[in-house]
Amino acid sequence: CHTAHIACKFSELLTKIDRRTGKEIEATPKFVKSGDSCIVKMVPSKPMCVETFQKYAPLGRFAVRDMKQTVAVGVIKDVTKKETGGKTTKAAEKALKKK
Repeated sequence: CHTAHIACKFSELLTKIDRRTGKEIEATPKFVKSGDSCIVKMVPSKPMCVETFQKYAPLGRFAVRDMKQTVAVGVIKDVTKKETGGKTTKAAEKALKKK
């Protein structure tokens, strides 16, 4: 199965949403109950390849699991990309010098 298993942290609950209408019920809720819909900010523990659901649906879905049970499913609305320096290999440096 082509899935990534990466630990993520819920950094904040942004809004609670009505499931039927899609309208915002509450801004920055303290908690959400079973059956509620919400928009959250999740931070992965290491880099992962995702995309917004609008741009590319297969990379825009996720499932949250706890103790081998699925506790939440959803779609990715927005991605904040982190700029990293990254390491370049010796072979890549050599190729750049030739150009």
